[in-house]
Amino acid sequence: MSHCQATRLSDRGVLRVSGADARKFLQGVITNNLDKAEQGTAVHTGLLSPQGKILFDFFVVPHAGDFLIEAPKDTLAELAKRLGFYRLRAQVEIAEAPEFDVAATWDGTPNVPEEAIGFADPRLPALGMRVLLPDRAAISRLACAEASEDAYHAHRIMLGVPEGGRDYALGDTFPHEALFDQLNGVDFKKGCFVGQEVVSRMEHRGTTRKRVVPVEGDGPLLSGAAVQAGDLPLGTLGSVAGTRGLALLRLDRAADATSKGTALKAGDATITLSRPAFAGFEIPAA
Repeated sequence: MSHCQATRLSDRGVLRVSGADARKFLQGVITNNLDKAEQGTAVHTGLLSPQGKILFDFFVVPHAGDFLIEAPKDTLAELAKRLGFYRLRAQVEIAEAPEFDVAATWDGTPNVPEEAIGFADPRLPALGMRVLLPDRAAISRLACAEASEDAYHAHRIMLGVPEGGRDYALGDTFPHEALFDQLNGVDFKKGCFVGQEVVSRMEHRGTTRKRVVPVEGDGPLLSGAAVQAGDLPLGTLGSVAGTRGLALLRLDRAADATSKGTALKAGDATITLSRPAFAGFEIPAA
């Protein structure tokens, strides 16, 4: 048995986008560049509103002439419908692919069965791999120690990597706030995509005031707790694992509070912020 760990992500599912125009169609609407995705690799990307906010975040991996989209299972139907709005006369078919289970592996290299589709998590190498397992490929065949979904999310939280619906609200968050610019989720050179004008303006002006950042409390943290500095609201806690969590915060307000010696609180816990190793932005010092 390898030292790697693996878990089935029960809340993830797969869409299949096929047809002669599938590549051109996706390339014109998603935030990332499909030219980066070759056989066996994937891109982390999103579909935005015209106002530049994330409606859906997902992975795209080419497979057998089609493109597979791995996304939260409860968003698949709405994602397919939204993509359909942009299809127009393109020769494209969009359908759910329920034959796939989604697994995540980390802390080592899994044994990916020939009939499965494995790819390195394109957000951050330390996250490990994602594997799309067809019905006939059980997770035990990955030759990893089976872990819980909570263990995977604790690993993700420790690395400081957010997920849509858990750490930021879909439909109400800009890509920079969700760290798309830090985690290979947007290509500013690829040309047009839905919402591009707003996102490019934020990039060039450097106007991002909110970011998802790792936090640590002096006691257990509660997902959804408001983060405050005195009476000043800073944001909200998303995913938590014990005393660690991720929070979408106004960093300018946090910096002002910490410079005055005001403690940052999430519920009853006093928290400190930390800067992920991959981040190119500053975090207020405690």
